[in-house]
Amino acid sequence: MKTYDMSLITKKVYESTAQLFTLKTLREHLEIEKSSSLFKVVNRLIESEVLIKIERNKYALKKYSCGEFTLANFLTESSYVSFESALSFYGILSQFPYEVTSATLGQTRSKKCTGKEYGYYHIQKPLFWGYVKTDQYLIAEKEKALSDQIYLASKGIKKIHPEEYDFSHIDPKKLKSYLSKFPQTYQMRKSIERLQTFIDV
Repeated sequence: MKTYDMSLITKKVYESTAQLFTLKTLREHLEIEKSSSLFKVVNRLIESEVLIKIERNKYALKKYSCGEFTLANFLTESSYVSFESALSFYGILSQFPYEVTSATLGQTRSKKCTGKEYGYYHIQKPLFWGYVKTDQYLIAEKEKALSDQIYLASKGIKKIHPEEYDFSHIDPKKLKSYLSKFPQTYQMRKSIERLQTFIDV
């Protein structure tokens, strides 16, 4: 049975420059094809406090320094930071939410990681747009984050309190254009009408 030099393995992990790993990326970085061997090596990296296990087949450096938004994207693929978290990030919502909120093509669910709550809210594929990519994560544009919030509020999933928002950061024309791309249900129209007291959309 092949044995591995853990000092060399550890060096490879640190030299990869990554802070977050899936089992697949660890396989590529460490060049270990056999699954049983890879699991043993990963367990030894955890025991030696090089890595920590975040969830099934997902790991991070023990002393990782990536932000919550980066971790939010990593925990659930096909997601981008939106809703309250993005609105707070842009200064539209003064309060910072307890959970990190994201839009996802997957099921609505919540996760807890390193003591922080991560909430993922399902939106349909035709509405999965209006986000930008930074160096480390995907985040909704200002107008899309607000549109997402209004949409889920119209479905009774989230709440919106326009009186608490700073709309000086929002482009009214862009917001109006974005809102027009959402299903124009009765509840959605009522939510938009409520918003019109505060911003011309």
